[in-house]
Amino acid sequence: PRGRWQPVMPGSDSALAMGMIRWIMDNQRYNADYLAIPGVQAMQQAGEQSWTNATHLVIADELPTLAGQHLTLRHLTPDGEETPVVLNTDGELVDASTCRQARLFVTQYVTLADGQRVTVKSGLQRLKEAAEKLSLAQYSEQCGVPEAQIIALAETFTSHGRKAAVISHGGMMAGNGFYNAWSVMMLNALIGNLSLSGGVFVGGGKFNGVSDGPRYNMNSFAGKVKPSGLSIARSKTAYEASEEYRDKIAGGQSPYPAKAPWYPFVAGQLTELLTSALEGYPYPLKAWISNMSNPFYGVPGLRAVAEEKLKDPRRLPLFIAIDAFMNETTALADYIVPDTHNFESWGFTAPWGGVASKATTARWPVVAPTTHRTADGQPVSMEAFCIAVAKRLHLPGFGDRAITDPQGNTFPLNRAEDFYLRVAANIAFMGKTPVALANQEDISLTGVSRILPAIQHTLKADEVGRVAFIYSRGGRFAPEDSGYTEQRLGNAWKKPLQIWNADVAAHRHAITGERFSGCPVWYPARLSDGRAIDDQFPIGQWPLKLISFKSNTMSSSTAVIPRLHHVKPANLVALNPQDGERYGLQHGDRVRIITPGGQVVAQISLLNGVMPGVIAIEHGYGHREMGATQHSLDGVPMPYDPQIRAGINLNDLGFADPTRTITNTWLDWVSGAAVRQGLPAKIERI
Repeated sequence: PRGRWQPVMPGSDSALAMGMIRWIMDNQRYNADYLAIPGVQAMQQAGEQSWTNATHLVIADELPTLAGQHLTLRHLTPDGEETPVVLNTDGELVDASTCRQARLFVTQYVTLADGQRVTVKSGLQRLKEAAEKLSLAQYSEQCGVPEAQIIALAETFTSHGRKAAVISHGGMMAGNGFYNAWSVMMLNALIGNLSLSGGVFVGGGKFNGVSDGPRYNMNSFAGKVKPSGLSIARSKTAYEASEEYRDKIAGGQSPYPAKAPWYPFVAGQLTELLTSALEGYPYPLKAWISNMSNPFYGVPGLRAVAEEKLKDPRRLPLFIAIDAFMNETTALADYIVPDTHNFESWGFTAPWGGVASKATTARWPVVAPTTHRTADGQPVSMEAFCIAVAKRLHLPGFGDRAITDPQGNTFPLNRAEDFYLRVAANIAFMGKTPVALANQEDISLTGVSRILPAIQHTLKADEVGRVAFIYSRGGRFAPEDSGYTEQRLGNAWKKPLQIWNADVAAHRHAITGERFSGCPVWYPARLSDGRAIDDQFPIGQWPLKLISFKSNTMSSSTAVIPRLHHVKPANLVALNPQDGERYGLQHGDRVRIITPGGQVVAQISLLNGVMPGVIAIEHGYGHREMGATQHSLDGVPMPYDPQIRAGINLNDLGFADPTRTITNTWLDWVSGAAVRQGLPAKIERI
């Protein structure tokens, strides 16, 4: 009953957060005693559960190799250690690790060991200055939240000691998503709520059986080769280390802009993988093997950018897709290897967050796979394909003697069960005490009797009962109270919370040459070349912003289930009633939604739960494949259901970043994350 919805203009979350931070700074509502703790020793002496680098001094001058870096003892004396320096309460420069309390706000000159005189500031001072970039009135204008409400939020947030929390998730995925998420999470650091009841906490973690565990070595094997070299997505590598950069410098050119963005301190950009391969930057691929992947449906604008190029074998000679479904991406593959789905397969996973105790779930086939069988009787699947190809290529880590145990005995990896059941054995025996033995009732009531023969055939005799117990419980779960102590909630976070991140500040954007800010700061949603999205696509011409949200009935992979379409045949496309009146629309009218990347026709719902100026599109609908289109196999038409095509997909309205040389969709300029919140749009009544 005390909840209150506060809408924020898409892509402006950091304006709201930085406005709150400014008010918190101006009114000294931060947890000063907590933020003044400069190291682990001081944290322990104070009885705290976490600490920050708020007091660590940062070199503020724009100097090569020094700008944005923490001042260390090595900078002050030639034989000093690489230990951060703080200003203690007596105004002395001291080793942060030995100081109990340090000054929060520092700006002063320091002479380095080499004679240079530099300006240093504390991390919290840098954050304060970043928050002062705009006034509260200006932040309000950017995010659409009234100034009085920004103040009320900040005041309420800081009125409960440490029993307050804020989180971020997919709503941050805009053209400034990295700094959106960081600024929101920074609010937690300012009140010192990490690992405390009522605050935020680090999850309890998982039982990792894919390791060199108590029963089997599932991470090490003879001849193992680790990935090396440059990621094709240009991630976790600085542009300044590239051949392109060196060649430009050698030729007397400015190294900026690069041909495409680089992501020096983040990884995992599926958004850049495919387009980089198709464009051959930084290098082409000879083959792409995908598994359970559908970027043409899931990445805004990618289908329009890359579909025709993916069809060209000169750009990508071989595309093998392993999937249970023919989706928007796999439909273009040279070969599709049938895969098992979640009810037919083995696997393990762990909670993303929100669970303080250690937990790992174990998935096992509850029905027999419907895929064809291999010559040796295994269901065709991703695992069967990888094992067969690896054995044909004589790769290490597969075959009759692939897996070892701690005693040096060898075991086969010829089928999926060989891998997953031994991972389960590791999980069952981890820790001080292994799990209990399953009794007959456990096995019969849970259906584990179906897989008991495979367990008995694969594992050692003393492992069978405990692995059966794992599967009868659906995984291994530490006692709930194990995630709580009298002082701490969840796992301890042993590193300092980064009020100022020197790794971020060490790098420049590969297109603009602009140094990344080492702390949260307000940037408008922007394109690759630094241009604000609203400058490229003016609000006068594109007055609406698109967002997507998760459906309560449908997901991208469940569109094939007819009964879900009985509940909701098409997705919700919502507009605020004020906008309905503005455009002369009634509830249920059909409109054409237009973005720089395309247009779709949809039925509009007028809802007060959508911010004025926003169109909200429920995700999970609007498939072009997944059984929505008829295909033929050896000339025989395959079944299809046009209902799967119902509704629209926001990602069909994504668009190419017009400022990029190497074509790709609009991505967050720092992390390369897909932008699916805040797409410029307009509508026309049909």
